[in-house]
Amino acid sequence: MTTRTLTMPASQSRTAPRLLIALAFVLTAIFVVAPLAFIFWRAFAEGWATYIANIRDPLTLHAIGLTALVAVIVVPVNIAFGMAAAWLIARFRFPGRRLLLTLIEIPFSISPIIAGICYLLLYGRQGLLGPWLAAHNLKVMFALPGILLVTMFVTAPFVAREVLPLMQAQGSEQEQAAVTLGARGWQVFSRVTLPNIRWALLYGAVLCTARAVGEFGGVSVVSGSIRGQTNTLPLQIELMFNDLNTTGAFAAASTLTVIALVVLVTKAALESRR
Repeated sequence: MTTRTLTMPASQSRTAPRLLIALAFVLTAIFVVAPLAFIFWRAFAEGWATYIANIRDPLTLHAIGLTALVAVIVVPVNIAFGMAAAWLIARFRFPGRRLLLTLIEIPFSISPIIAGICYLLLYGRQGLLGPWLAAHNLKVMFALPGILLVTMFVTAPFVAREVLPLMQAQGSEQEQAAVTLGARGWQVFSRVTLPNIRWALLYGAVLCTARAVGEFGGVSVVSGSIRGQTNTLPLQIELMFNDLNTTGAFAAASTLTVIALVVLVTKAALESRR
């Protein structure tokens, strides 16, 4: 019995990959490069002086500062939460373990706007805890605490979902060996656990930062979009468009785009190190 092997002509075998590569470049240019180029073109359409004037607008500067403040607070909290949750799930077997993993992933499946409405119904003036908060002169909604809460909710899974698979794959043998040799809890974490997960941790922190900076839906519900008080940079861009200040909106959008590009470059660098 003889068998025959079908072979593809060399010219045809080279043509298909080239077409796919060309298609990938064309689609990338249409859907990624062109919008980014358009943002910067419109931002600088009226000159460098106008661009700087729009960026130095007090409301825009406040929005940039508030966005940075939210990221500075939210990211470390989520790093601590993500590491603790990943360590707990990866190293222990306990009742409710699967439920905890499901709860961590809930923000991936719920719209940020729904999360914002839930916080509003819980902490708002007419919400479940609203009367108690008002009696104690505590303001959560339409203030910084509400923005922090909804941003933490939206970004909560990123660090845990990056660190957990790596911790599960590595196992606990090295940590157990360190304990056997007399290492204490903090020494085990700092000298064994953390070095093994550092790139996954940084990768999750980068994703968390990008999501926190660019969050719009949930923040728009709980912040009230008060100019100069609770406007983050994405909300400021929307208000500028509504005010027909197109150049100013694109100038602010270019700032957000630069942050996103820096995050993407950092993400790519971390992926190559991993």
